[in-house]
Amino acid sequence: MSTKVAIIGSGNIGTDLLIKIKRLAGDELETIALVGIDPDSDGLARARRLGIDAISTGVQGLVEHPRFDEIDIVFDATSAKAHEHNDSVLRPFGKRLIDLTPAALGPYVVPPVNLEEHLDAPNLNMVTCGGQATIPIVAAISRVTPVYWAEIVASIASMSAGPGTRANIDEFTETTSRAIVEVGGAERGKAIIILNPAEPPLIMRDTVLALVGEDRRDEIVASIRAVVAEVATYVPGYRLKQDVQFTCVEESMATLTGASAPLWKVAVFLEVEGAAHYLPAYAGNLDIMTSAALRVARAIVAQKVEA
Repeated sequence: MSTKVAIIGSGNIGTDLLIKIKRLAGDELETIALVGIDPDSDGLARARRLGIDAISTGVQGLVEHPRFDEIDIVFDATSAKAHEHNDSVLRPFGKRLIDLTPAALGPYVVPPVNLEEHLDAPNLNMVTCGGQATIPIVAAISRVTPVYWAEIVASIASMSAGPGTRANIDEFTETTSRAIVEVGGAERGKAIIILNPAEPPLIMRDTVLALVGEDRRDEIVASIRAVVAEVATYVPGYRLKQDVQFTCVEESMATLTGASAPLWKVAVFLEVEGAAHYLPAYAGNLDIMTSAALRVARAIVAQKVEA
């Protein structure tokens, strides 16, 4: 018997997730409803065409849905502020929330790093698209040697960023920076997002810069390649853009971090090509976020079956 789910948010992310569940996880997950606040949204129209209930009255409409009691998992693809409200409404009903906003009310989950750690939590946070793309790399480096500083830059096509993403810019940087430390294992972290207005739209690109104190290049490269291969099992368009680069940096950087000189800068360049389930392939930011959320939902279902 499939696990019943609902999706709140009928924008780009929620609609991509809706289609992804239908195509890739139909035997495991049944989407009862897609929830939005705009009755004329393309997402709700697509839900109707797929035979899925379309609710245009927000989370309260979901609570009032006749099959609400059947729903085990609710994906939230709205905004950080909206998620706080949605969580407060749904928590008394005991629904498991998978949060695709940077609200970070629950523990951070990045599947290649800590998939199994928080499956029992009532609210699991998927960090951000940039976090899902880059934190596995930071973690891969920190498994080999301490990371004193990690900085990530996520560049996404402006056309792939809907109103929720644009409203969450501050939360994106704050949540991703914290997750770089808490999940990635860096001592300090920084995150930057760029909405690239280029025409035609450019594919998602991510850069990871890390400062380490040991010259262990072969081990670092092997660890990075292993985690890239793991992410690619559920995001096929995820790949290294070029070879990992290493640069010995000046002693002033060591003074800044409090580490012993010399330090090595590790530079990793990634790209994420989307599966084009909803927006075209340039929108890898949608694909990595929804694919990670789907991986978590499948893990929750698998754990439930085993129990």
